[in-house]
Amino acid sequence: MDKRIKIAVLLSGTGRTLDNFVKKIEEGKLKAEIVCVASSKTTALGLKKAIDYGIPAKGFDIKNHRELSEAINKFILEFNPDLIVLAGFLKMYYIPQGYENRVINIHPALIPMFCGKGFYGMKVHKAVWESGVKVTGCTVHFVNDEYDKGLIIAQRCVPVFAKDTPESIANRVFEAECELYPYAINLFAENKIEIKNNKVYIEGE
Repeated sequence: MDKRIKIAVLLSGTGRTLDNFVKKIEEGKLKAEIVCVASSKTTALGLKKAIDYGIPAKGFDIKNHRELSEAINKFILEFNPDLIVLAGFLKMYYIPQGYENRVINIHPALIPMFCGKGFYGMKVHKAVWESGVKVTGCTVHFVNDEYDKGLIIAQRCVPVFAKDTPESIANRVFEAECELYPYAINLFAENKIEIKNNKVYIEGE
């Protein structure tokens, strides 16, 4: 495996994406080392999982989003991560100075559809189900100061069937997320991402 990059993981919930990262690293499929985990909730299951994995982790109960970001950044920057990875982080995040295009998020739909403030978790999949679209998916994008408005790095499509429910759609999308997010992190690790004219270009594609 090539040299691993150091990633900081931000979460708010159960830590399913964190579990996937740990699994992919163990399998040699993710070129990263998780150096720390920060949670927007001190009671988040994902925080407990991080501690159980032996990863330095800290939870915060701060309502103001900017103050929350400042507290999280003070913690994670001690570990000097190469990349900050949002993994089910449900608060507005203000990126630290010097980390432009070094913070990424995954959204459980095909941006620019079903995204923005208020579209998260099952709310996204319920909206997809109600809309009647035949395709949905997930999107990895850079983080900026607007919800789901950063440059798109990678997307993966999954079908929506007539017999689906919001729950079955969510399960199918999460399976895609488990492959797409490590892929995108590896692109960063391999220095294959280039930004030109406000678009992301992938080396070899």
